[in-house]
Amino acid sequence: MNAPVDRENAVEFDSSGLGQWTDEERFEVTAERIAEYAAATNDPIERHLRGEIAPPVFAVVPAFFSMAPAALSVAPVELLMKLVHGEQDFHFHRPIYPGDTLVVRAKPTGFEGRENGSTVVVYVETRTDTGELVNEQWMTAFFRKSDAGPGVGDKAPEHRFDEALRGTAPAASVTAHIDKDQTFRYSPASGDPMPIHLDDEIARMSGLPGIINHGLCTMAFTSWAALTELSDGRTERLRRLAVRFAKPVLPEQDIETRFWAAPVSPSGPQGGRKDSQAYAFETTVGDELVIKDGLAVISDS
Repeated sequence: MNAPVDRENAVEFDSSGLGQWTDEERFEVTAERIAEYAAATNDPIERHLRGEIAPPVFAVVPAFFSMAPAALSVAPVELLMKLVHGEQDFHFHRPIYPGDTLVVRAKPTGFEGRENGSTVVVYVETRTDTGELVNEQWMTAFFRKSDAGPGVGDKAPEHRFDEALRGTAPAASVTAHIDKDQTFRYSPASGDPMPIHLDDEIARMSGLPGIINHGLCTMAFTSWAALTELSDGRTERLRRLAVRFAKPVLPEQDIETRFWAAPVSPSGPQGGRKDSQAYAFETTVGDELVIKDGLAVISDS
């Protein structure tokens, strides 16, 4: 008889929570809240700053308080302090506008143990109060130094970077600066109160070099870079935006995001559109990747 495998960081995840929706959350969208979010992410697009149309990553604001409970319905709650944002994938069906009443719900779809931790995939659905689908999101939560064992349930749609693209010239490159007070502006604008973004001592106790920028704030920088360089600033043209967070970004660092034209992947509900152009992208601080496996899909009209 074989001896049981010794898994040093083994933790029991609850598969019975898979597929179970959270309670619905309602969110009233205002021009002021949109404008505040745009300003907190250094967004240069005037329609965003005026609150006329929401920046793409604003879509996470109504969903923020649904995602963690969905992940913790399968992961043990004592792992909360080990939770970091692993990946985020937005599929946009239409933009968010002031005056919208949004209804959000979320459910965990799968989990698995990996080399340095475990992932839980959470699917989020945002509709208007009349039932119109606004966006879908896949959030991958990563619980450091925990082992959930073999994979169970469904994974998020793929968005891997094609290494063959490195032999081609980028379609665009955008450099941006993370301000010293960026996290203190982003936190109230997004509703994300996590102390690793606001308290230097807590951040260092968590094993970080100090306060780090919110991953979704960095992602918002890449979204306006894509819009300004690849879609004439037209938010309506962005159909999908996906990233994998590789390393934290610190306040006062400069980031560079480079985009390469790529085939549209058939993966996911927005994949395979003949009227769209896909762009793979990466974001670096110096020579270090901070966002990898980036994908932006932009429609022709």
